[in-house]
Amino acid sequence: MNLKLSARAETVKQLAAELGFMDCRIAKAEFLEEEARQLETWLELNHHGEMAYMGNHFDKRVDPTKLVEGAKSVIVLSKNYYPEVQQTTDAPKLAKYAYGRDYHKVIRKHLKSLLRELSERFGEIQGRGFVDSAPVLEKAWAKHAGLGWMGKHTNILSKKKGSFFFLAVLIVDIELAPDGAVTDHCGRCTACIDACPTDAIVQPYLLDASKCISYYTIELKSSDLPGSQQGKFQNWMFGCDICQDVCPWNRFSQPHNEDDFHPKAGLLDMDSNDWNQLKVETFNELFHGSAVKRTGYEGLMRNIRFLATQESADSE
Repeated sequence: MNLKLSARAETVKQLAAELGFMDCRIAKAEFLEEEARQLETWLELNHHGEMAYMGNHFDKRVDPTKLVEGAKSVIVLSKNYYPEVQQTTDAPKLAKYAYGRDYHKVIRKHLKSLLRELSERFGEIQGRGFVDSAPVLEKAWAKHAGLGWMGKHTNILSKKKGSFFFLAVLIVDIELAPDGAVTDHCGRCTACIDACPTDAIVQPYLLDASKCISYYTIELKSSDLPGSQQGKFQNWMFGCDICQDVCPWNRFSQPHNEDDFHPKAGLLDMDSNDWNQLKVETFNELFHGSAVKRTGYEGLMRNIRFLATQESADSE
């Protein structure tokens, strides 16, 4: 093993830890041949639904040199978001990742700092950071780098840390010693598949995103949600954590220590009545700088009304 490349990689990981990343692993920047075939099939099956952007920039999604000229290494990082305190069970629910400040903004700032630190250590580096907002297959790179394995629910899983973490990628034009992939530890478990109320996990390791509660409550922009899904959302109004909540590996999840991911005061204590009567001014105050802004006030209220309609039907 090249000692220089190994020393560089260790420096990268040390700097990443100092910036608050939970884990950092490295993959060689190369064409993702297997993932290219899988993505093509997934798109042909229309598992992306109305997320047309998933079909854009196909070449960039599978070839890092299309994003950074001369790319040699892909640095994959994780950031814990598992909360210490969660919502009360009887209120419409937010996915845990949306409790605090928008993770795109928080992690992008850390990525810029990491790239700046690396340039100071190693000289001028060409690189770009990505946080779930560009044509990058973060989960594929996490798998290649050995940050975890792809679970049957298609989230990245770690034996020590579960799956409640964000992924970020920094593509750079310097060579670093790569880490190896880890083995799959899902075994015969099908907890995530069995628990999904909309049958979005159509088979192990294959997600039909157009059936996912997260898709319905965030990505689907129609004024009404499909009646065929009535009663299946289990009180989720923004995103969904069901497949992660039931995963045995998440018993190892530990609360994060990122101030920006803590919820606004009172958010977790709101009951059904509070959410049903939510005003736009309160929405803007609660979710200023939040990922929930993606669905907007009208979108969130559409979701809340959808849940309330089911509650009303159940009580009759």
